[in-house]
Amino acid sequence: MNLEWFITRKMISGKGAGRNSNAIIRIAVAGIAIGMAVMILAVSIVNGFQSEIRQKVISFGSHLQITLYNPQNTLGVRPMNRDQEFLEAIQSEPAVKSIHPFAYKSGIVSHNGEIQGIIAKGIDSSFTDDFFSRNMIAGERFLWNSNKKSDSIVISKYIVDRLRLELGDKVTVTFVQDQKERKRRFVIGGIYESGMEQFDGSIFLCDIRHVQKLNNWDEALVAGYEVVLHSFNDLDKLDLIVRDHISYEFNTLKITDQFMEIFGWLELQDINVRVILLLMILVSVINMISALLVLILDRTSMIGLLKSMGAVNGRIQRIFILNAAYLIFTGLMIGNALGLGLGFLQQEFHLMKLDKASYYIDHVPVLFDVTSILLLNLGSFLVCTIMMFLPTLVISKIDPVKTIRFN
Repeated sequence: MNLEWFITRKMISGKGAGRNSNAIIRIAVAGIAIGMAVMILAVSIVNGFQSEIRQKVISFGSHLQITLYNPQNTLGVRPMNRDQEFLEAIQSEPAVKSIHPFAYKSGIVSHNGEIQGIIAKGIDSSFTDDFFSRNMIAGERFLWNSNKKSDSIVISKYIVDRLRLELGDKVTVTFVQDQKERKRRFVIGGIYESGMEQFDGSIFLCDIRHVQKLNNWDEALVAGYEVVLHSFNDLDKLDLIVRDHISYEFNTLKITDQFMEIFGWLELQDINVRVILLLMILVSVINMISALLVLILDRTSMIGLLKSMGAVNGRIQRIFILNAAYLIFTGLMIGNALGLGLGFLQQEFHLMKLDKASYYIDHVPVLFDVTSILLLNLGSFLVCTIMMFLPTLVISKIDPVKTIRFN
């Protein structure tokens, strides 16, 4: 092993290598570095994009909804009692961030000759509004008044622009209940922008007591409860846990089932990443195989000399594989520095922009996942190193007599 390490160090230093072989080796290392950088950026960008879109959708509908078993319950046809035995048990689950009541009521708002269909989402002080607070572009987030019903609403920039409204304007919304029109006047207290038109174009937040009164409910009745989790990854597991806490008359609806087309589209992004990873690893392997073949051919006389001294093929192969592993490791480290550096710059300064109307976000999002990056490095290193056994098979074909006589 000492001989192997000594020769490997000499090869790594580049002594005795031809000018052309050194250039090819540098190109191979650069190829691995670029491949790793692309893989890190691809995974981080897709992770960031999925996280951003998921968070937007979840902010409008939470991770999980608990309602009475009724397909029309989202319109508030069958209200449930606000006091439920399962609330405390669900809130005590470590994965649960919050649980709050909700109620919906559809209506129409008209202003300046424009008409817009809307959905009023009634909420109370327990509503988790971190998303809306971050995406407020004017005014204040929803403020709960425990003493009296608040007329202030949080509405989207999309509706405000379409109806030519401004912050502080009063708007009259027409609702229909029992085949009768019922009008309510609200004041625009906050304007948000999520970038997702299907939500921005319809939903506004209001005091749940307005919706209760419009539906002829007392304050003890709500349409259901929304459960917000700390992590999206706990959704399927918690759905089963919640079902154990509730009785047969209740139903749970996951956000992934409520908006299947959006989450199905997000899952397709994983396929794109897998294709990119496969191509980058394949390119890296081909580069290193080519570089190692050149290195072996450049060191033919050394191989012949080692064989004449009694070195077996396996031992010589290990020398070249160790050298290749060092080059692969060097390329991976450079690639990590490049990928993480570019990702950090994009994360902090949003250098690359996107069309918000098409991608729901105005910049390329980046989310680093340490586990994924470590697995990328480990997997790439192992695959590339294992594949290095193929070009080293040429060593067994080299005749020491011919190489020494030739030199």
